[in-house]
Amino acid sequence: MAPDSRPDAAGSDRRIEGSAWQGGIHRHARVAGGKHHTDLILWAWLGRMTGHLSPAALGMAWFDWASHLMLSPDKQQELVSDAMLGWQRWWNYVTDPAHHTSDPVRPLAQDKRFSDPAWNAWPWHQLSQGFLMTQQWWHRATSTVRGVAPHHADVVTFVARQLLDGVAPSNFVSTNPVVQQATLASGGMNLLRGSMRALRDANDALAGRVRPVGYRPGREVAVTPGKVVMANRLVELLRYDPVTPTVHATPLLIVPAWIMKYYILDLSPQNSLVRYLVEHGHTVYMVSWKNPQAEDRDLTMDDYRQLGIMSAIDAIVAQTGAHQVNAAGYCLGGTLLAIAAAAMARDHDHRLASMSLLAAQVDFTEPGELSLFIDDSQVSFLEAAIWQQGYLDTRQMAGAFQLLRSNDLVWSRRLRHYLLDLPDQETDLMSWNADATRMPYRMHAEYLHRLFLRNSLASARYLVGGRPVSLSDIDVPVCAVGTLTDHVAPWRSVYKIIPLTDTEITFILTNGGHNAGVVSPPGSMRRSYQIAVHGHDSPYVDPDSWQARVPQVEGSWWPAWEDWLVRHAGAQVAPPPLLGNAPAAPGNYVLQA
Repeated sequence: MAPDSRPDAAGSDRRIEGSAWQGGIHRHARVAGGKHHTDLILWAWLGRMTGHLSPAALGMAWFDWASHLMLSPDKQQELVSDAMLGWQRWWNYVTDPAHHTSDPVRPLAQDKRFSDPAWNAWPWHQLSQGFLMTQQWWHRATSTVRGVAPHHADVVTFVARQLLDGVAPSNFVSTNPVVQQATLASGGMNLLRGSMRALRDANDALAGRVRPVGYRPGREVAVTPGKVVMANRLVELLRYDPVTPTVHATPLLIVPAWIMKYYILDLSPQNSLVRYLVEHGHTVYMVSWKNPQAEDRDLTMDDYRQLGIMSAIDAIVAQTGAHQVNAAGYCLGGTLLAIAAAAMARDHDHRLASMSLLAAQVDFTEPGELSLFIDDSQVSFLEAAIWQQGYLDTRQMAGAFQLLRSNDLVWSRRLRHYLLDLPDQETDLMSWNADATRMPYRMHAEYLHRLFLRNSLASARYLVGGRPVSLSDIDVPVCAVGTLTDHVAPWRSVYKIIPLTDTEITFILTNGGHNAGVVSPPGSMRRSYQIAVHGHDSPYVDPDSWQARVPQVEGSWWPAWEDWLVRHAGAQVAPPPLLGNAPAAPGNYVLQA
């Protein structure tokens, strides 16, 4: 069978050409040509009503779970028995002081809803324990039914958790002692001001107004001095000014994700990875992606590769005279960098000296909680909305991430803002997180179909220039960084770069999440990491065994990565000449709303 082809339902082969769309994207290409507009318009309208969640996907998941539960009398009996025992445990806990020596259920470490000391008093502690026991029972009921497809079980469990989170006692004045204390102390002004704040936020949401961020690019963040040394319709290439008398001969190109602005890696000076690298003698180049508009709807994944990575490498080599470039990619930027590196290796382009992947996946069989929103039905439903407007907008992306962390990003925020009337304590990272970007229709459709749904890159079926690329062709040293509590790119998924390549890989596992784990400057509190080298001819070690046997190092992972980078950065040379007439960083693209 030809690469990236598979038999369809009728048994015919469907070959995906280099620039063509894959699977469902083909169907939407025909739709855009004039077929089934009514279907897409209806789906787009429904999407606005459902938060762009597919009713069909949710219905199939619920039916799968409910029908298997109906056909499992032993499981039904087990759940009824668990409910009765749980009720008895809770009633004994409420009525008999002898049962107060230990809590029936302890909340998860990340669940801070009931951490205030006020929740320890009667009856609030008993109320919170009843809620946690109910939550625990529903988790068992939705996630352990025999025969249910794992994806459907995850979806039903997720929906049940969302519904329970919405009725948690912490969300209401009558059942939250902390809110009641604040109301008594302020004479009810917290609720009055919180209501006004809720109305203001609702008006802003209806009007499409975006709250201004406190840390602005070029003022409080993204302030490392530099120049825009190349620009095209998709990227501006920034080169940062040297601050050391000499620099390493091999420059460093950083490819950030285009789902957000690049300055996650150049936050305020004390949190800037760019500044840290420049101060250690590296010539750093940064890709700054354009924020796409409706007219950019037909930009493809290969446009991002060519106009982004390949154009940047061409410019860097021409400007510095260096024969090779070190490259680092963060999140989606790392995935695209891996595609580009595999294509360069296939085509005997040896201009990469090393590759670093920061919280970036190349295998999407276990892509984390985002997989809850990714199946054929859900992707088709989402594509209808993107097809209509030409891009995936910031609110659609923000909504998905908020649902994944609804306790932190929805209900806790509602509690702090509208019930307790607490002021925002904004940080540079929080401001960056609110400064989202759009994604073009065609690129995003290709990304979902070819990587998430088909996993074409890991299976050597991803086409670049009409021919497949294989990660096993990459022969430059690789450093891969995973973050311990990452819900976007789980570290065990990031770790899969090891069995998929045939080169030396240094793997670093650091504590923290997808963003805060990467932004880890030296001197940060409670930082640690593990690091080990996997030789290209070493036997495979599974991630859990790796984690158990590799010693933990206290502190930031940045110095360890910079030490690794130095070994591939060449001798010290004079800095490349300054470009006096070039526009100053951060450029224009990062400022686009």
